Amino acid sequence: MPNLSDPTLTLQTQALDALLALQHLIDDYTPLHEDRVATLALQIGRRLQLAAPRLEALHMAARVHDIGKVDIPLEILNKPGKLSDAEFTVIQTHAQTSYDVLSRISFTLPVADIVHAHHEYLDGSGYPRGLRGDDILLESRILTVADIVESMSEDRPYRKSLGMPAALEEISRLRGIRLDPDAVDACLQVCGNAP
Repeated sequence: MPNLSDPTLTLQTQALDALLALQHLIDDYTPLHEDRVATLALQIGRRLQLAAPRLEALHMAARVHDIGKVDIPLEILNKPGKLSDAEFTVIQTHAQTSYDVLSRISFTLPVADIVHAHHEYLDGSGYPRGLRGDDILLESRILTVADIVESMSEDRPYRKSLGMPAALEEISRLRGIRLDPDAVDACLQVCGNAP
């Protein structure tokens, strides 16, 4: 979705493409997950009538939101079953690592900031900074919803899909507690399961 008439945006998109090419060399699953999340996040953002620059930032961020997972050993990343507390702590580092990598690119949009907060929750129970409510960018809140739905509804290297109905039930359960109500409602509409 890059604006090809904007050379700066084109360079930024090329930088993201290079990061994704590197990620594909390490882990083929994660970039495919990011593509699906980006598609859903963009649909949610359009449903919420975000302006074009915000949609662009959301799409770019979603495409690389898990880039920091290149720093996580595959035996932890793809481990079947429950992670130990120590392993989960390692997994949680990916949000900060993603931010650290992306903040080295001179984005004209808040791509790194959106990615940094994609595991933050409205009630402050998320990570890495324990942000709450409006301290979390709307684009990050949209990305969180899309990430949960895609993660639950698709097969993962470590488990089979739980199915779209379970994913939509989960975001509905967390609506207004951990997840942005407008983002959840828009996702339910996009997925054809609006109340």
